[in-house]
Amino acid sequence: MGNALRNTGIFAHVDAGKTTLSEQILLRSGKIRTPGSVDRGTAHTDTLDVERRRGISVRASCVCFHWKDMEINLIDTPGHTDFSAEIEESIWAMDGAVLVICGVEGVQPQTELLFEAFQERRIPVILFINKMDRPGADADRVLGQIRRRLSEHAAFLEDTEGLLETVADLDEKVMEAYLEGKEPGREELLEIFRENALQGRAFPVLKGSALTGEGVDALLDAMTAFLPPPRMQDALSGVVFASETDRVLGRGVWVRLYGGSLAARQGVELPGRLDPATGTVSMVTQKITQVRNVDGSDCGKIEAGGIGVIFGLGHLPVGQVIGKEEDLPRRVRPGSFRTPLLTVKAVPENPEDMDRLRKAAAEMSEEDPLLEASYSRTLGELQFHVMGNIQQEILEEDLKTRYDLDVKLMKPSVMYRETIARETVGFAAYTMPKPCWAILKFLMKPLPPGSGITFESIVPGRQILEGYQHQVEQALPLALKQGRLGWPVTDVAITLIDGNHHQFHTHPLDFIVATPWAIQDGLARGGSVLLEPILRIRFLLPPECVGRVMSDVAGMRGTVVDTQADAERVVLTALVPLASSMDYAQVLSAVTSGRGGMSVQLNGYAPCPLELGTTCPRRGVDPLDTSRYILAARSALEGGIFDLD
Repeated sequence: MGNALRNTGIFAHVDAGKTTLSEQILLRSGKIRTPGSVDRGTAHTDTLDVERRRGISVRASCVCFHWKDMEINLIDTPGHTDFSAEIEESIWAMDGAVLVICGVEGVQPQTELLFEAFQERRIPVILFINKMDRPGADADRVLGQIRRRLSEHAAFLEDTEGLLETVADLDEKVMEAYLEGKEPGREELLEIFRENALQGRAFPVLKGSALTGEGVDALLDAMTAFLPPPRMQDALSGVVFASETDRVLGRGVWVRLYGGSLAARQGVELPGRLDPATGTVSMVTQKITQVRNVDGSDCGKIEAGGIGVIFGLGHLPVGQVIGKEEDLPRRVRPGSFRTPLLTVKAVPENPEDMDRLRKAAAEMSEEDPLLEASYSRTLGELQFHVMGNIQQEILEEDLKTRYDLDVKLMKPSVMYRETIARETVGFAAYTMPKPCWAILKFLMKPLPPGSGITFESIVPGRQILEGYQHQVEQALPLALKQGRLGWPVTDVAITLIDGNHHQFHTHPLDFIVATPWAIQDGLARGGSVLLEPILRIRFLLPPECVGRVMSDVAGMRGTVVDTQADAERVVLTALVPLASSMDYAQVLSAVTSGRGGMSVQLNGYAPCPLELGTTCPRRGVDPLDTSRYILAARSALEGGIFDLD
């Protein structure tokens, strides 16, 4: 395998022709005889019924083909930002990327976000300017945009002068030779350019048409030459980046393996359940029942650098690391590319279907952890976290086609956060009814925006045993899941400053019960500040529309932070609250007659007057309702402490 293998993702903004290009790649490589069509619902990389009906990619898909003497695993990703989770998961699995740009529309805001994500993760990129058969396509104009908005170190491979400029800017020896009149030959230039491309410092640019096949052979050659082979490790190391279900074998997980190997009948050590008594996660060994290659054939084994589907490892969530996480080339943390900021209530048409819906939602959350489906017995509600309206529509269709569930997803709501207003102390004394004993005192201080939660303890082990203190730390995430306003708590420094256990009366779970109680006591004493999500929006605008959009930004309580203009269009960057801008994409399309575009990413959270935001109903028993909380904690009330499944 090794140098004869490439794991490559293909990415683009919406309607740049990415899936059509994937079909043409499969055709030119001999993988298929007839290219499919997105519009007709016959694209080979769109395998779901909903994708074929709508002509839109919803899930990332992986296909394997050969080009000359090279094996290439190609991951085709969705273009719509509502399915950013699929894009992010694909990034975990690949070594290089092809970024498709429309030759007419040029560099779009989503193109910039994708390129930034690759740069942040040091992933080499090839840029392919597509739709050169269309009226108005201009490769030189788009190259200028690429150099201004993505990287100045981009060049057409056939342009020797452009290669020289790029290489000279990156390599001092080449610059010195150039100044001395000793210009390197083309082959030497290409080799130096290639070395920089493999390091993610230089970016090959190609052009063509996915519809006609123009430039596709050159792109395939570039994928083998300018994108890196997989890096091989000895120790077992891999990541689950997708899942599928087989009618006979059950759920299988797609694994990108960076080190070691996985084979049928092999036992794999995986994290089990958290033991609340000790605060530790037990390890369990599970046996692989079958290994399939990318094409779906039973191959028995995948080696380091490869991609395969593994059955028998239970319900491993997408994002689960197998083996040594430190050997992964990049950190796997769901939501680092883009995180859902909306929550939506799911209501089954038949109330008796709620149990089936909960089971389906749990399965879908394993496939996409960012959905984070949660059910509250107290409210009798199930909710999903979503990116936007398109994803919401697809979820409804998915529930119907996969699970035969008629479900209505209600109007989405913004997910706020909250923090503490001032320094305070939180206290809990869980000493009755015996046997129990856990006394805690926390010092709680507000932190600057974006700091998250910090925790430390200054209590000696003789007062609270180290094992019990570890339980306190383990219980904090759940204790902070709902503040006094009902939203997740952030930007707080928490210090355990006092407390004690009892030699005879302390039960192993007492400090897990006491932690939310003390935290909520501190939040009540310190006061709450509502925080709303603020988006960084990049608008791509015709010059005549800039004034109107700036006025709209002000009307949405937003602020313009940057404006860049060239002869054709203006890139305007603004910080805008999500709550006031949720439907602005439709407004922008009307204002610009379809010529404008926008991309969004979370910039952070900012204080919001309560009258402009909203509180969230509490799910489960309030720890400050002490009697009911203790009963719930002791399983005397249905639902348990947090009432979350």
